[in-house]
Amino acid sequence: AISYEVMDELDAAIDMASADNRVKILLIRGAGEQAFCSGGDLSEFHSLETEEKAFGMLSKMGQILYKLATFSKPTIAYINGTAIGGGCEIATACDIRIAKQGAKMGFVQGYQAITTGWGCGTILMDKLPASNALSMLWSANIIPAEEAKELGFISEVIECDEQVLSYLDKYKDKQSEVLQAYKSMLVRKWMQTNLEERMMEEIKLCAKLWEKEEHMLAVKQFRERKK
Repeated sequence: AISYEVMDELDAAIDMASADNRVKILLIRGAGEQAFCSGGDLSEFHSLETEEKAFGMLSKMGQILYKLATFSKPTIAYINGTAIGGGCEIATACDIRIAKQGAKMGFVQGYQAITTGWGCGTILMDKLPASNALSMLWSANIIPAEEAKELGFISEVIECDEQVLSYLDKYKDKQSEVLQAYKSMLVRKWMQTNLEERMMEEIKLCAKLWEKEEHMLAVKQFRERKK
């Protein structure tokens, strides 16, 4: 789960990858074999009971994911297990998403009476056909990797971790300057369409919903189930 500490660690990792010329591709995966990311750490964020406090947390992660989305080098999310809520937002911010067979994923925020809170619903709308993006967001369903591929969210489903390296081979033998030149075309388009501003508007909407009774009740019920 994403806590403030994990936010800072992800931010630092992005900066390290940016500064290291030996890094050609940034790949993000979940530790272990069970999950890619379960989203925000509600045990840490449950005390954020006002729109203002929620916006502080949401915008902090939103800025990190904007940095990830506009990172100059190719980024790949390897969804090696369950990815829900904010976990799907992290994956969305990456250029390409590959998934391990058996992995499941979904934008479950709707069940918590909020919207995507880190700005990546906006990115999803840019990357997928609108009907597919809205289907994932509106339903809030957790779906298998194969269905996510049909929707265009996943590029490739692989059987085991070892296949990740062979998947990367088709990119690794290209010059970094070439890879980054193509990425700059996408980043330039996003800057022209004010992606950062659009993400912040999304985050503001989530912050308004965050303080409402329906969300507080959903969080309370979730935490009680975890006891």
